[in-house]
Amino acid sequence: MLNVEVANEIAKRFGTPIYIYEEEIIQRQLMNLLSSILYRPLGIFYAMKANSNPYILGILQKTGKEIEDRAIGIDAVSPGEIALALKTEFPAENILFTGNNTTDEEMDFAVEKGVLLNIDSLSRLDKFGKKYPNRRVCIRINPDIGAGHHEHCITGGPESKFGIWFSEVEPIKRIAQKYHLRIIGIHQHIGSQILKGATFLDAMTPILKTAMYFPELEFVDLGGGLGVPYRPEEEPLNIKTLGQRMFKHFTIFCNQYGRRLKLIIEPGRYLVAEAGYLLVRVNTIKRNPNGRTFIGVDSGFNHLIRPAMYGSYHEIENISNPGGKSEVVDVVGNICESGDRFAEQRFINQPREGDSLVIKTAGAYGYSMSSNYNLRPRPAEVLIKRDGKLNLIRERERIEDLI
Repeated sequence: MLNVEVANEIAKRFGTPIYIYEEEIIQRQLMNLLSSILYRPLGIFYAMKANSNPYILGILQKTGKEIEDRAIGIDAVSPGEIALALKTEFPAENILFTGNNTTDEEMDFAVEKGVLLNIDSLSRLDKFGKKYPNRRVCIRINPDIGAGHHEHCITGGPESKFGIWFSEVEPIKRIAQKYHLRIIGIHQHIGSQILKGATFLDAMTPILKTAMYFPELEFVDLGGGLGVPYRPEEEPLNIKTLGQRMFKHFTIFCNQYGRRLKLIIEPGRYLVAEAGYLLVRVNTIKRNPNGRTFIGVDSGFNHLIRPAMYGSYHEIENISNPGGKSEVVDVVGNICESGDRFAEQRFINQPREGDSLVIKTAGAYGYSMSSNYNLRPRPAEVLIKRDGKLNLIRERERIEDLI
């Protein structure tokens, strides 16, 4: 939990709006996974799209290396993410490029960098084989199962654009045979923000069944989707129980397969969401005649788009008036759009102009999805180190940077 005094110090030193991350929470979440999923060999490939700040990548890389060498890798979805992963000292063999509607140029870039491709269409598999025969490759399967907190985040099932349909094993094998490709990995990702372990486990069954058709596998990648509670009443994912059941399920599969394969998962949100906060300042209070109260802040959906895009809930706390009377308000941003709202009809300790509000659980898909819409600069980012020191890990953009 973000310390109020520290938040106020950050606002004073660096201004608002600003993203704040706690190193200790990132490390705690990584340790939770490594200590709960006891199956080995295990790969935890961080889904960089959740938050790609180089300092956060460095925390994961360094912490993972100290605990269990080679366990921590990167799930990259673009050449830019590949380049940043390599720059932050992740070895190429610990990066998996999961492209979607991949171009020839993106394919060539990954191959040039020595990064394994995770291919999600038959046409791309054919193009890859034609240009790069005798290579190793991973295949993304759509298992006809999808889950997630919003329809835009469901990445499996009949309406999903991702993956090769699970019944197309024979076409996959024909293309691989034609070009002498070695299918060493099989992958799926069913969706995002899953809080019930049973959902994740149910999705293991079809991918492991499909894996039996590929005799040269080195790993099975179950994708990401591990969720965190955003609302106070939400129960957190029981990662220890999930880890135990994954161990049992995957061990049984390996016994049937005839070899012990590597198990890979791709957490993003789980590692960084609860570590992050967006600190904003109240600059306008507007009370309409109909009783609606709008609390205007110095940020907007150009900095945190999840509430506008997904209807997502983020807890908001007025750290400047913790003992104030609770009031029903709308917290709105400074973007010229009616949908620019962080909260609607929410009880918050009475905000006053100049107060600081903390928008919680903002470490994932916050800054990474930010933009310069309305030609507004993006905020700074600060890391709270384990020893309490504050480290400015990204400077605030200026108007001069944009024009």
